[in-house]
Amino acid sequence: MSAKIPATVVTGFLGAGKTTLIRHMLQNAGGRRIALIINEFGDLGVDGDILKGCGIEGCAEDDVMELSNGCICCTVAEDFIPTMQKLLDRENAPDHIVIETSGLALPQPLVRAFNWPEISTRVTVDGVVTVVDGKAVTEGRFAHDVAAVDAQRKLDENLDHETPLSELFEDQMACADMIVINKSDLLDAGEMTALVTRLRSDSRDGVQVVTSTMGALPIDVLLGQGIGAEGDMESRHELHHHHHDHDDDHDDDHHDDDDHDHDRHHHDHDHDAFESFVVSRSEIADPAGFAAQVADVIRAHDILRLKGFAAVTGKPMRLTLQAVGPRVDTYFDQPFGTAPRETRLVVIGQAGLDRAAIEAALCA
Repeated sequence: MSAKIPATVVTGFLGAGKTTLIRHMLQNAGGRRIALIINEFGDLGVDGDILKGCGIEGCAEDDVMELSNGCICCTVAEDFIPTMQKLLDRENAPDHIVIETSGLALPQPLVRAFNWPEISTRVTVDGVVTVVDGKAVTEGRFAHDVAAVDAQRKLDENLDHETPLSELFEDQMACADMIVINKSDLLDAGEMTALVTRLRSDSRDGVQVVTSTMGALPIDVLLGQGIGAEGDMESRHELHHHHHDHDDDHDDDHHDDDDHDHDRHHHDHDHDAFESFVVSRSEIADPAGFAAQVADVIRAHDILRLKGFAAVTGKPMRLTLQAVGPRVDTYFDQPFGTAPRETRLVVIGQAGLDRAAIEAALCA
């Protein structure tokens, strides 16, 4: 059976920067064929128009699909599942599917929907990415324009309009595999350190917290988490329930293009926030021991991704290694043949990695 197609769920409040993050991802897809599903409430179609009209090379109009019948949890059977089946049945099926939820849609019901038998054998949730407005969260507001969020929430009669935004925020955080603190350029170093520390301490073990400006994240950080979130609902359950008719919950609409108005001049510096480098070393003797060593190095230096291959003494096949945070996967994939028998690992993280210490630890 062919491998499941990975899907990434992007959630977050109105104005946090989801559309900006997705636009940057599409512009830097590196040849990957990415399909986008947008969950709109009402008939505004704002983000769909923004992304369909972006002129991004390789982003065809039929690669963007909109769900306009309200919150995903209310329309799974008649809207979301058929849309997913249509994507999966295409002759040129996507390499990756990205689903942008609407402004107050919570991700749990959507992730659960991947267990529906119509799609469960063909697609998996690569990871849930929750985008937050760093400045607003630091100031205790959770969204840049709280009045706009509440106004849009009132458009959906299925929602509990009295639920504090803080509770909705906690539910979005509870489901996250990665938290993106956007608009990081609006925070000073002390504020940023405090917010990162707070969000990490409040999150499940293994959740990665990264910072960005204008949603600029390397695609190798954003995609390829390999979580399989639909099989792990117990640890990411809703802390609160806000829906009148369902055990599930949510919605609202969003105009994340608001972020285009904020400090565009910082965009040239976004990529400086991340760095990557290659570490080469000789053959290894013990694959399991080396995987544990890699996991220890990742924890010690807060590395986001580590991938590459290793030569194992006495083995003709090369050992492929992929790590997301401290979770390390290894498998033998192909013979070295005439290629040099060496170990080469690409290390990816936020700027400031101690390269010398990391190289020494990986080569020990």
